[in-house]
Amino acid sequence: MTKHLLTTLIAICIAVFGMAQAVLPTSWGFPTTTLPSGWTSAGTGFGYYSGSGNPAPAAKFSVTGDMLTINFASTPGTISYDITDNPPTGQTYSSNFQVQQSADNITYTTVATYTAQANVGATAGTYYSIPATALNRATRYVRFNLVTKAIGNIGLDNVTITAGTTTAASIIVKQGTTSIVNSGTYTLASPVSTMLPTTFTVQNLGTVGTLSVTAANLTGPAASDYSVTIAMPLNVSASSTGNLVVNFTPSASGTRNAVLTLTNNDATNSSYVINLNGIGGNLATQPTAQATNLTFPMAKSYHIQGGFTAASPAADGYLVLRKTGSAITDVPVSGTVYQRGDYIGSSQVVYCSNATGFFPNNIVANTTYYFAVFAYNGVSTYRNYLTTAPLTGSVTTSGSMQATMHPTYYNTVSTANTTFVADLHNAITTHTLQWYSYFGNMVIEPFYVRDTTGNQRVITCVYSGENKVFTEPFDWTTENFSREHTYCESWMPTYSCTVYQNNPEYNDFHLITPTDQNNANALRSNYPLGVVAGTPTYTYLGCKLGNDANGHKVWEPRNSDKGSAARHMLYECISYTSITPTCTPLNTSTTWGGSWSLPSICYTGVPYGQDQTVLKQWNDQYPPDNFEIALNDFIDSLQGNRNPFVDHPEYVCYIDFSTMTYLATPSSPCPAATGINEISNQFGSALVYPNPANNSFTILIGENKSTNANVSIMNMIGEQVASFSNLENYNGMIDCSNVNIANGLYIVKINSGEKTFVSRVMINK
Repeated sequence: MTKHLLTTLIAICIAVFGMAQAVLPTSWGFPTTTLPSGWTSAGTGFGYYSGSGNPAPAAKFSVTGDMLTINFASTPGTISYDITDNPPTGQTYSSNFQVQQSADNITYTTVATYTAQANVGATAGTYYSIPATALNRATRYVRFNLVTKAIGNIGLDNVTITAGTTTAASIIVKQGTTSIVNSGTYTLASPVSTMLPTTFTVQNLGTVGTLSVTAANLTGPAASDYSVTIAMPLNVSASSTGNLVVNFTPSASGTRNAVLTLTNNDATNSSYVINLNGIGGNLATQPTAQATNLTFPMAKSYHIQGGFTAASPAADGYLVLRKTGSAITDVPVSGTVYQRGDYIGSSQVVYCSNATGFFPNNIVANTTYYFAVFAYNGVSTYRNYLTTAPLTGSVTTSGSMQATMHPTYYNTVSTANTTFVADLHNAITTHTLQWYSYFGNMVIEPFYVRDTTGNQRVITCVYSGENKVFTEPFDWTTENFSREHTYCESWMPTYSCTVYQNNPEYNDFHLITPTDQNNANALRSNYPLGVVAGTPTYTYLGCKLGNDANGHKVWEPRNSDKGSAARHMLYECISYTSITPTCTPLNTSTTWGGSWSLPSICYTGVPYGQDQTVLKQWNDQYPPDNFEIALNDFIDSLQGNRNPFVDHPEYVCYIDFSTMTYLATPSSPCPAATGINEISNQFGSALVYPNPANNSFTILIGENKSTNANVSIMNMIGEQVASFSNLENYNGMIDCSNVNIANGLYIVKINSGEKTFVSRVMINK
């Protein structure tokens, strides 16, 4: 934070950036997501190519209506930029992208049009520098506009608009090297009764005529605190500069505003206005009223929109705090500038600006969020907050929005029907195709990314739990992150077809997650998910690589991702089970029949494939949390379909994912289908009691046979923790007092020949 010292001998002045217009020349290479003054973006697909540009990143236009508009204050010269087309693999760009200009932001004419790949060069994805093109002298707006999205996106970089030349007198005012456009604002601060002289430079941009400033008038509530020491008229020759001095002597503490109007002979800016934002002392005047009427017109499972009525009398801006768990009692400290993501006590700043609406990120389902709105006046370290009686309120996000978004989605789906698998597939498979390359700006930025301190953002690797802090825009390469297919793309039956990356199964957002590339994704490689037994060969935070109990190399994500990862993979199986390749994939083998079923996968490097038992266990042990519920709803809003196993985790129990067929009677490890007692019984009547048990429990099976049975006790992730042999006549007491079994929920499995009995038992010693 910038600090300042005020004494009777020190005076301070600062310029305020945030003008409505850009000063020419203006140039931007999109190094951050914060655009310069006068530059604005619009459209649902406007974002950033983090890995491309001259240099990266670059602006990205991907949806019809995506626009970038530049509004500038004076006569332009030429415009130049770098551009590329980015069609899907194997296809040719054919969208309609235009560069347009306007004098009034209403009527636009075309500067350049790009409708075919030949317009932007022969090689897709390669940036081409467009030679400078002259703009109309009356132009004050330039717009880059994706008029129609057909095939391909546009990347834009290194946009430059030069200042035009004029023969007639043309005015621009600067303070030091900072240009102040007409109607711009300049801030000055000085101790009470201490004069601060500030020199402003008046520049004549004309090449022939003389600029004549005939008057410098001061108006406004504190005009008497200012004076101008220059004789009028102030005549400035062509292409020259002249100076005038504004003296600020605050007569009282707080905000001391005035308006300086320079009357001159510039035909376009004959009244050149500079808003003087004066501060007497070290803080602006505190607001006298808070905002009112806090409402939440939108409270979905994944998104909140808040709004309020501006304070009366008006304030310069508003700071919005948020927390969960209880109402907010924290207050901001005057003289401190807070940025989005900063914490004040246990409350986080979600908004700080002069608008009366806010859209906080990091929203999940079934959660109550508390908000407090504080009015403030002043800029920079002169900001003064009204901390008494802030506007407060709370809102609770919805649970699953399936009933609202798709009220009849599962009407034709019933676990009692033999057509259950086909019915479920038909219910979810149709959706709007999005693109893998869109995942960053359509899912990462609006959902996964969270605010953190220092005006930075943070994203979490789903496999390891690593929190990566970054400054926007998010760059996949710089941050060493990747878009991970939980169901590996090399497993897909359509893998390596000529344009397989254009297929829905490759681009499905329900399957893609953010992961650390080198420390997680690259190590996971093409290995199935599983439980690492013994010493792992590699660990990184919450994830690990190693052999399972069968000696198969597997990847084990952190616990909090196991259920979600399982549901991602099983979703891919059910959604695309009918999709067959139209080519011969590279990774074929005699054991793979082109099916989406498990354990067989389209990759010869792991012939043992993915064990569906592990996924079903994780689905049961780690049910959908509020984050996963919100993510399912959010992706539904983009694609128009849902992951049914988030809405109904029990559905996995009725599918044999090795054959993609219906299971009328779910078997282990699917306790979610039948509850705490019986899971699977092939013996007839059977019982485990007492349940819960302390040190022992009894197994009673209705059949009396002379053949003995074997008993295994497994934890909820499938690891065997105890075993007992030769249980006489299937029946008997299992004594756990001498076995190292902690309290918790376990699976008991009895085997004899081809018959099994599986049950859950709660151990509570």
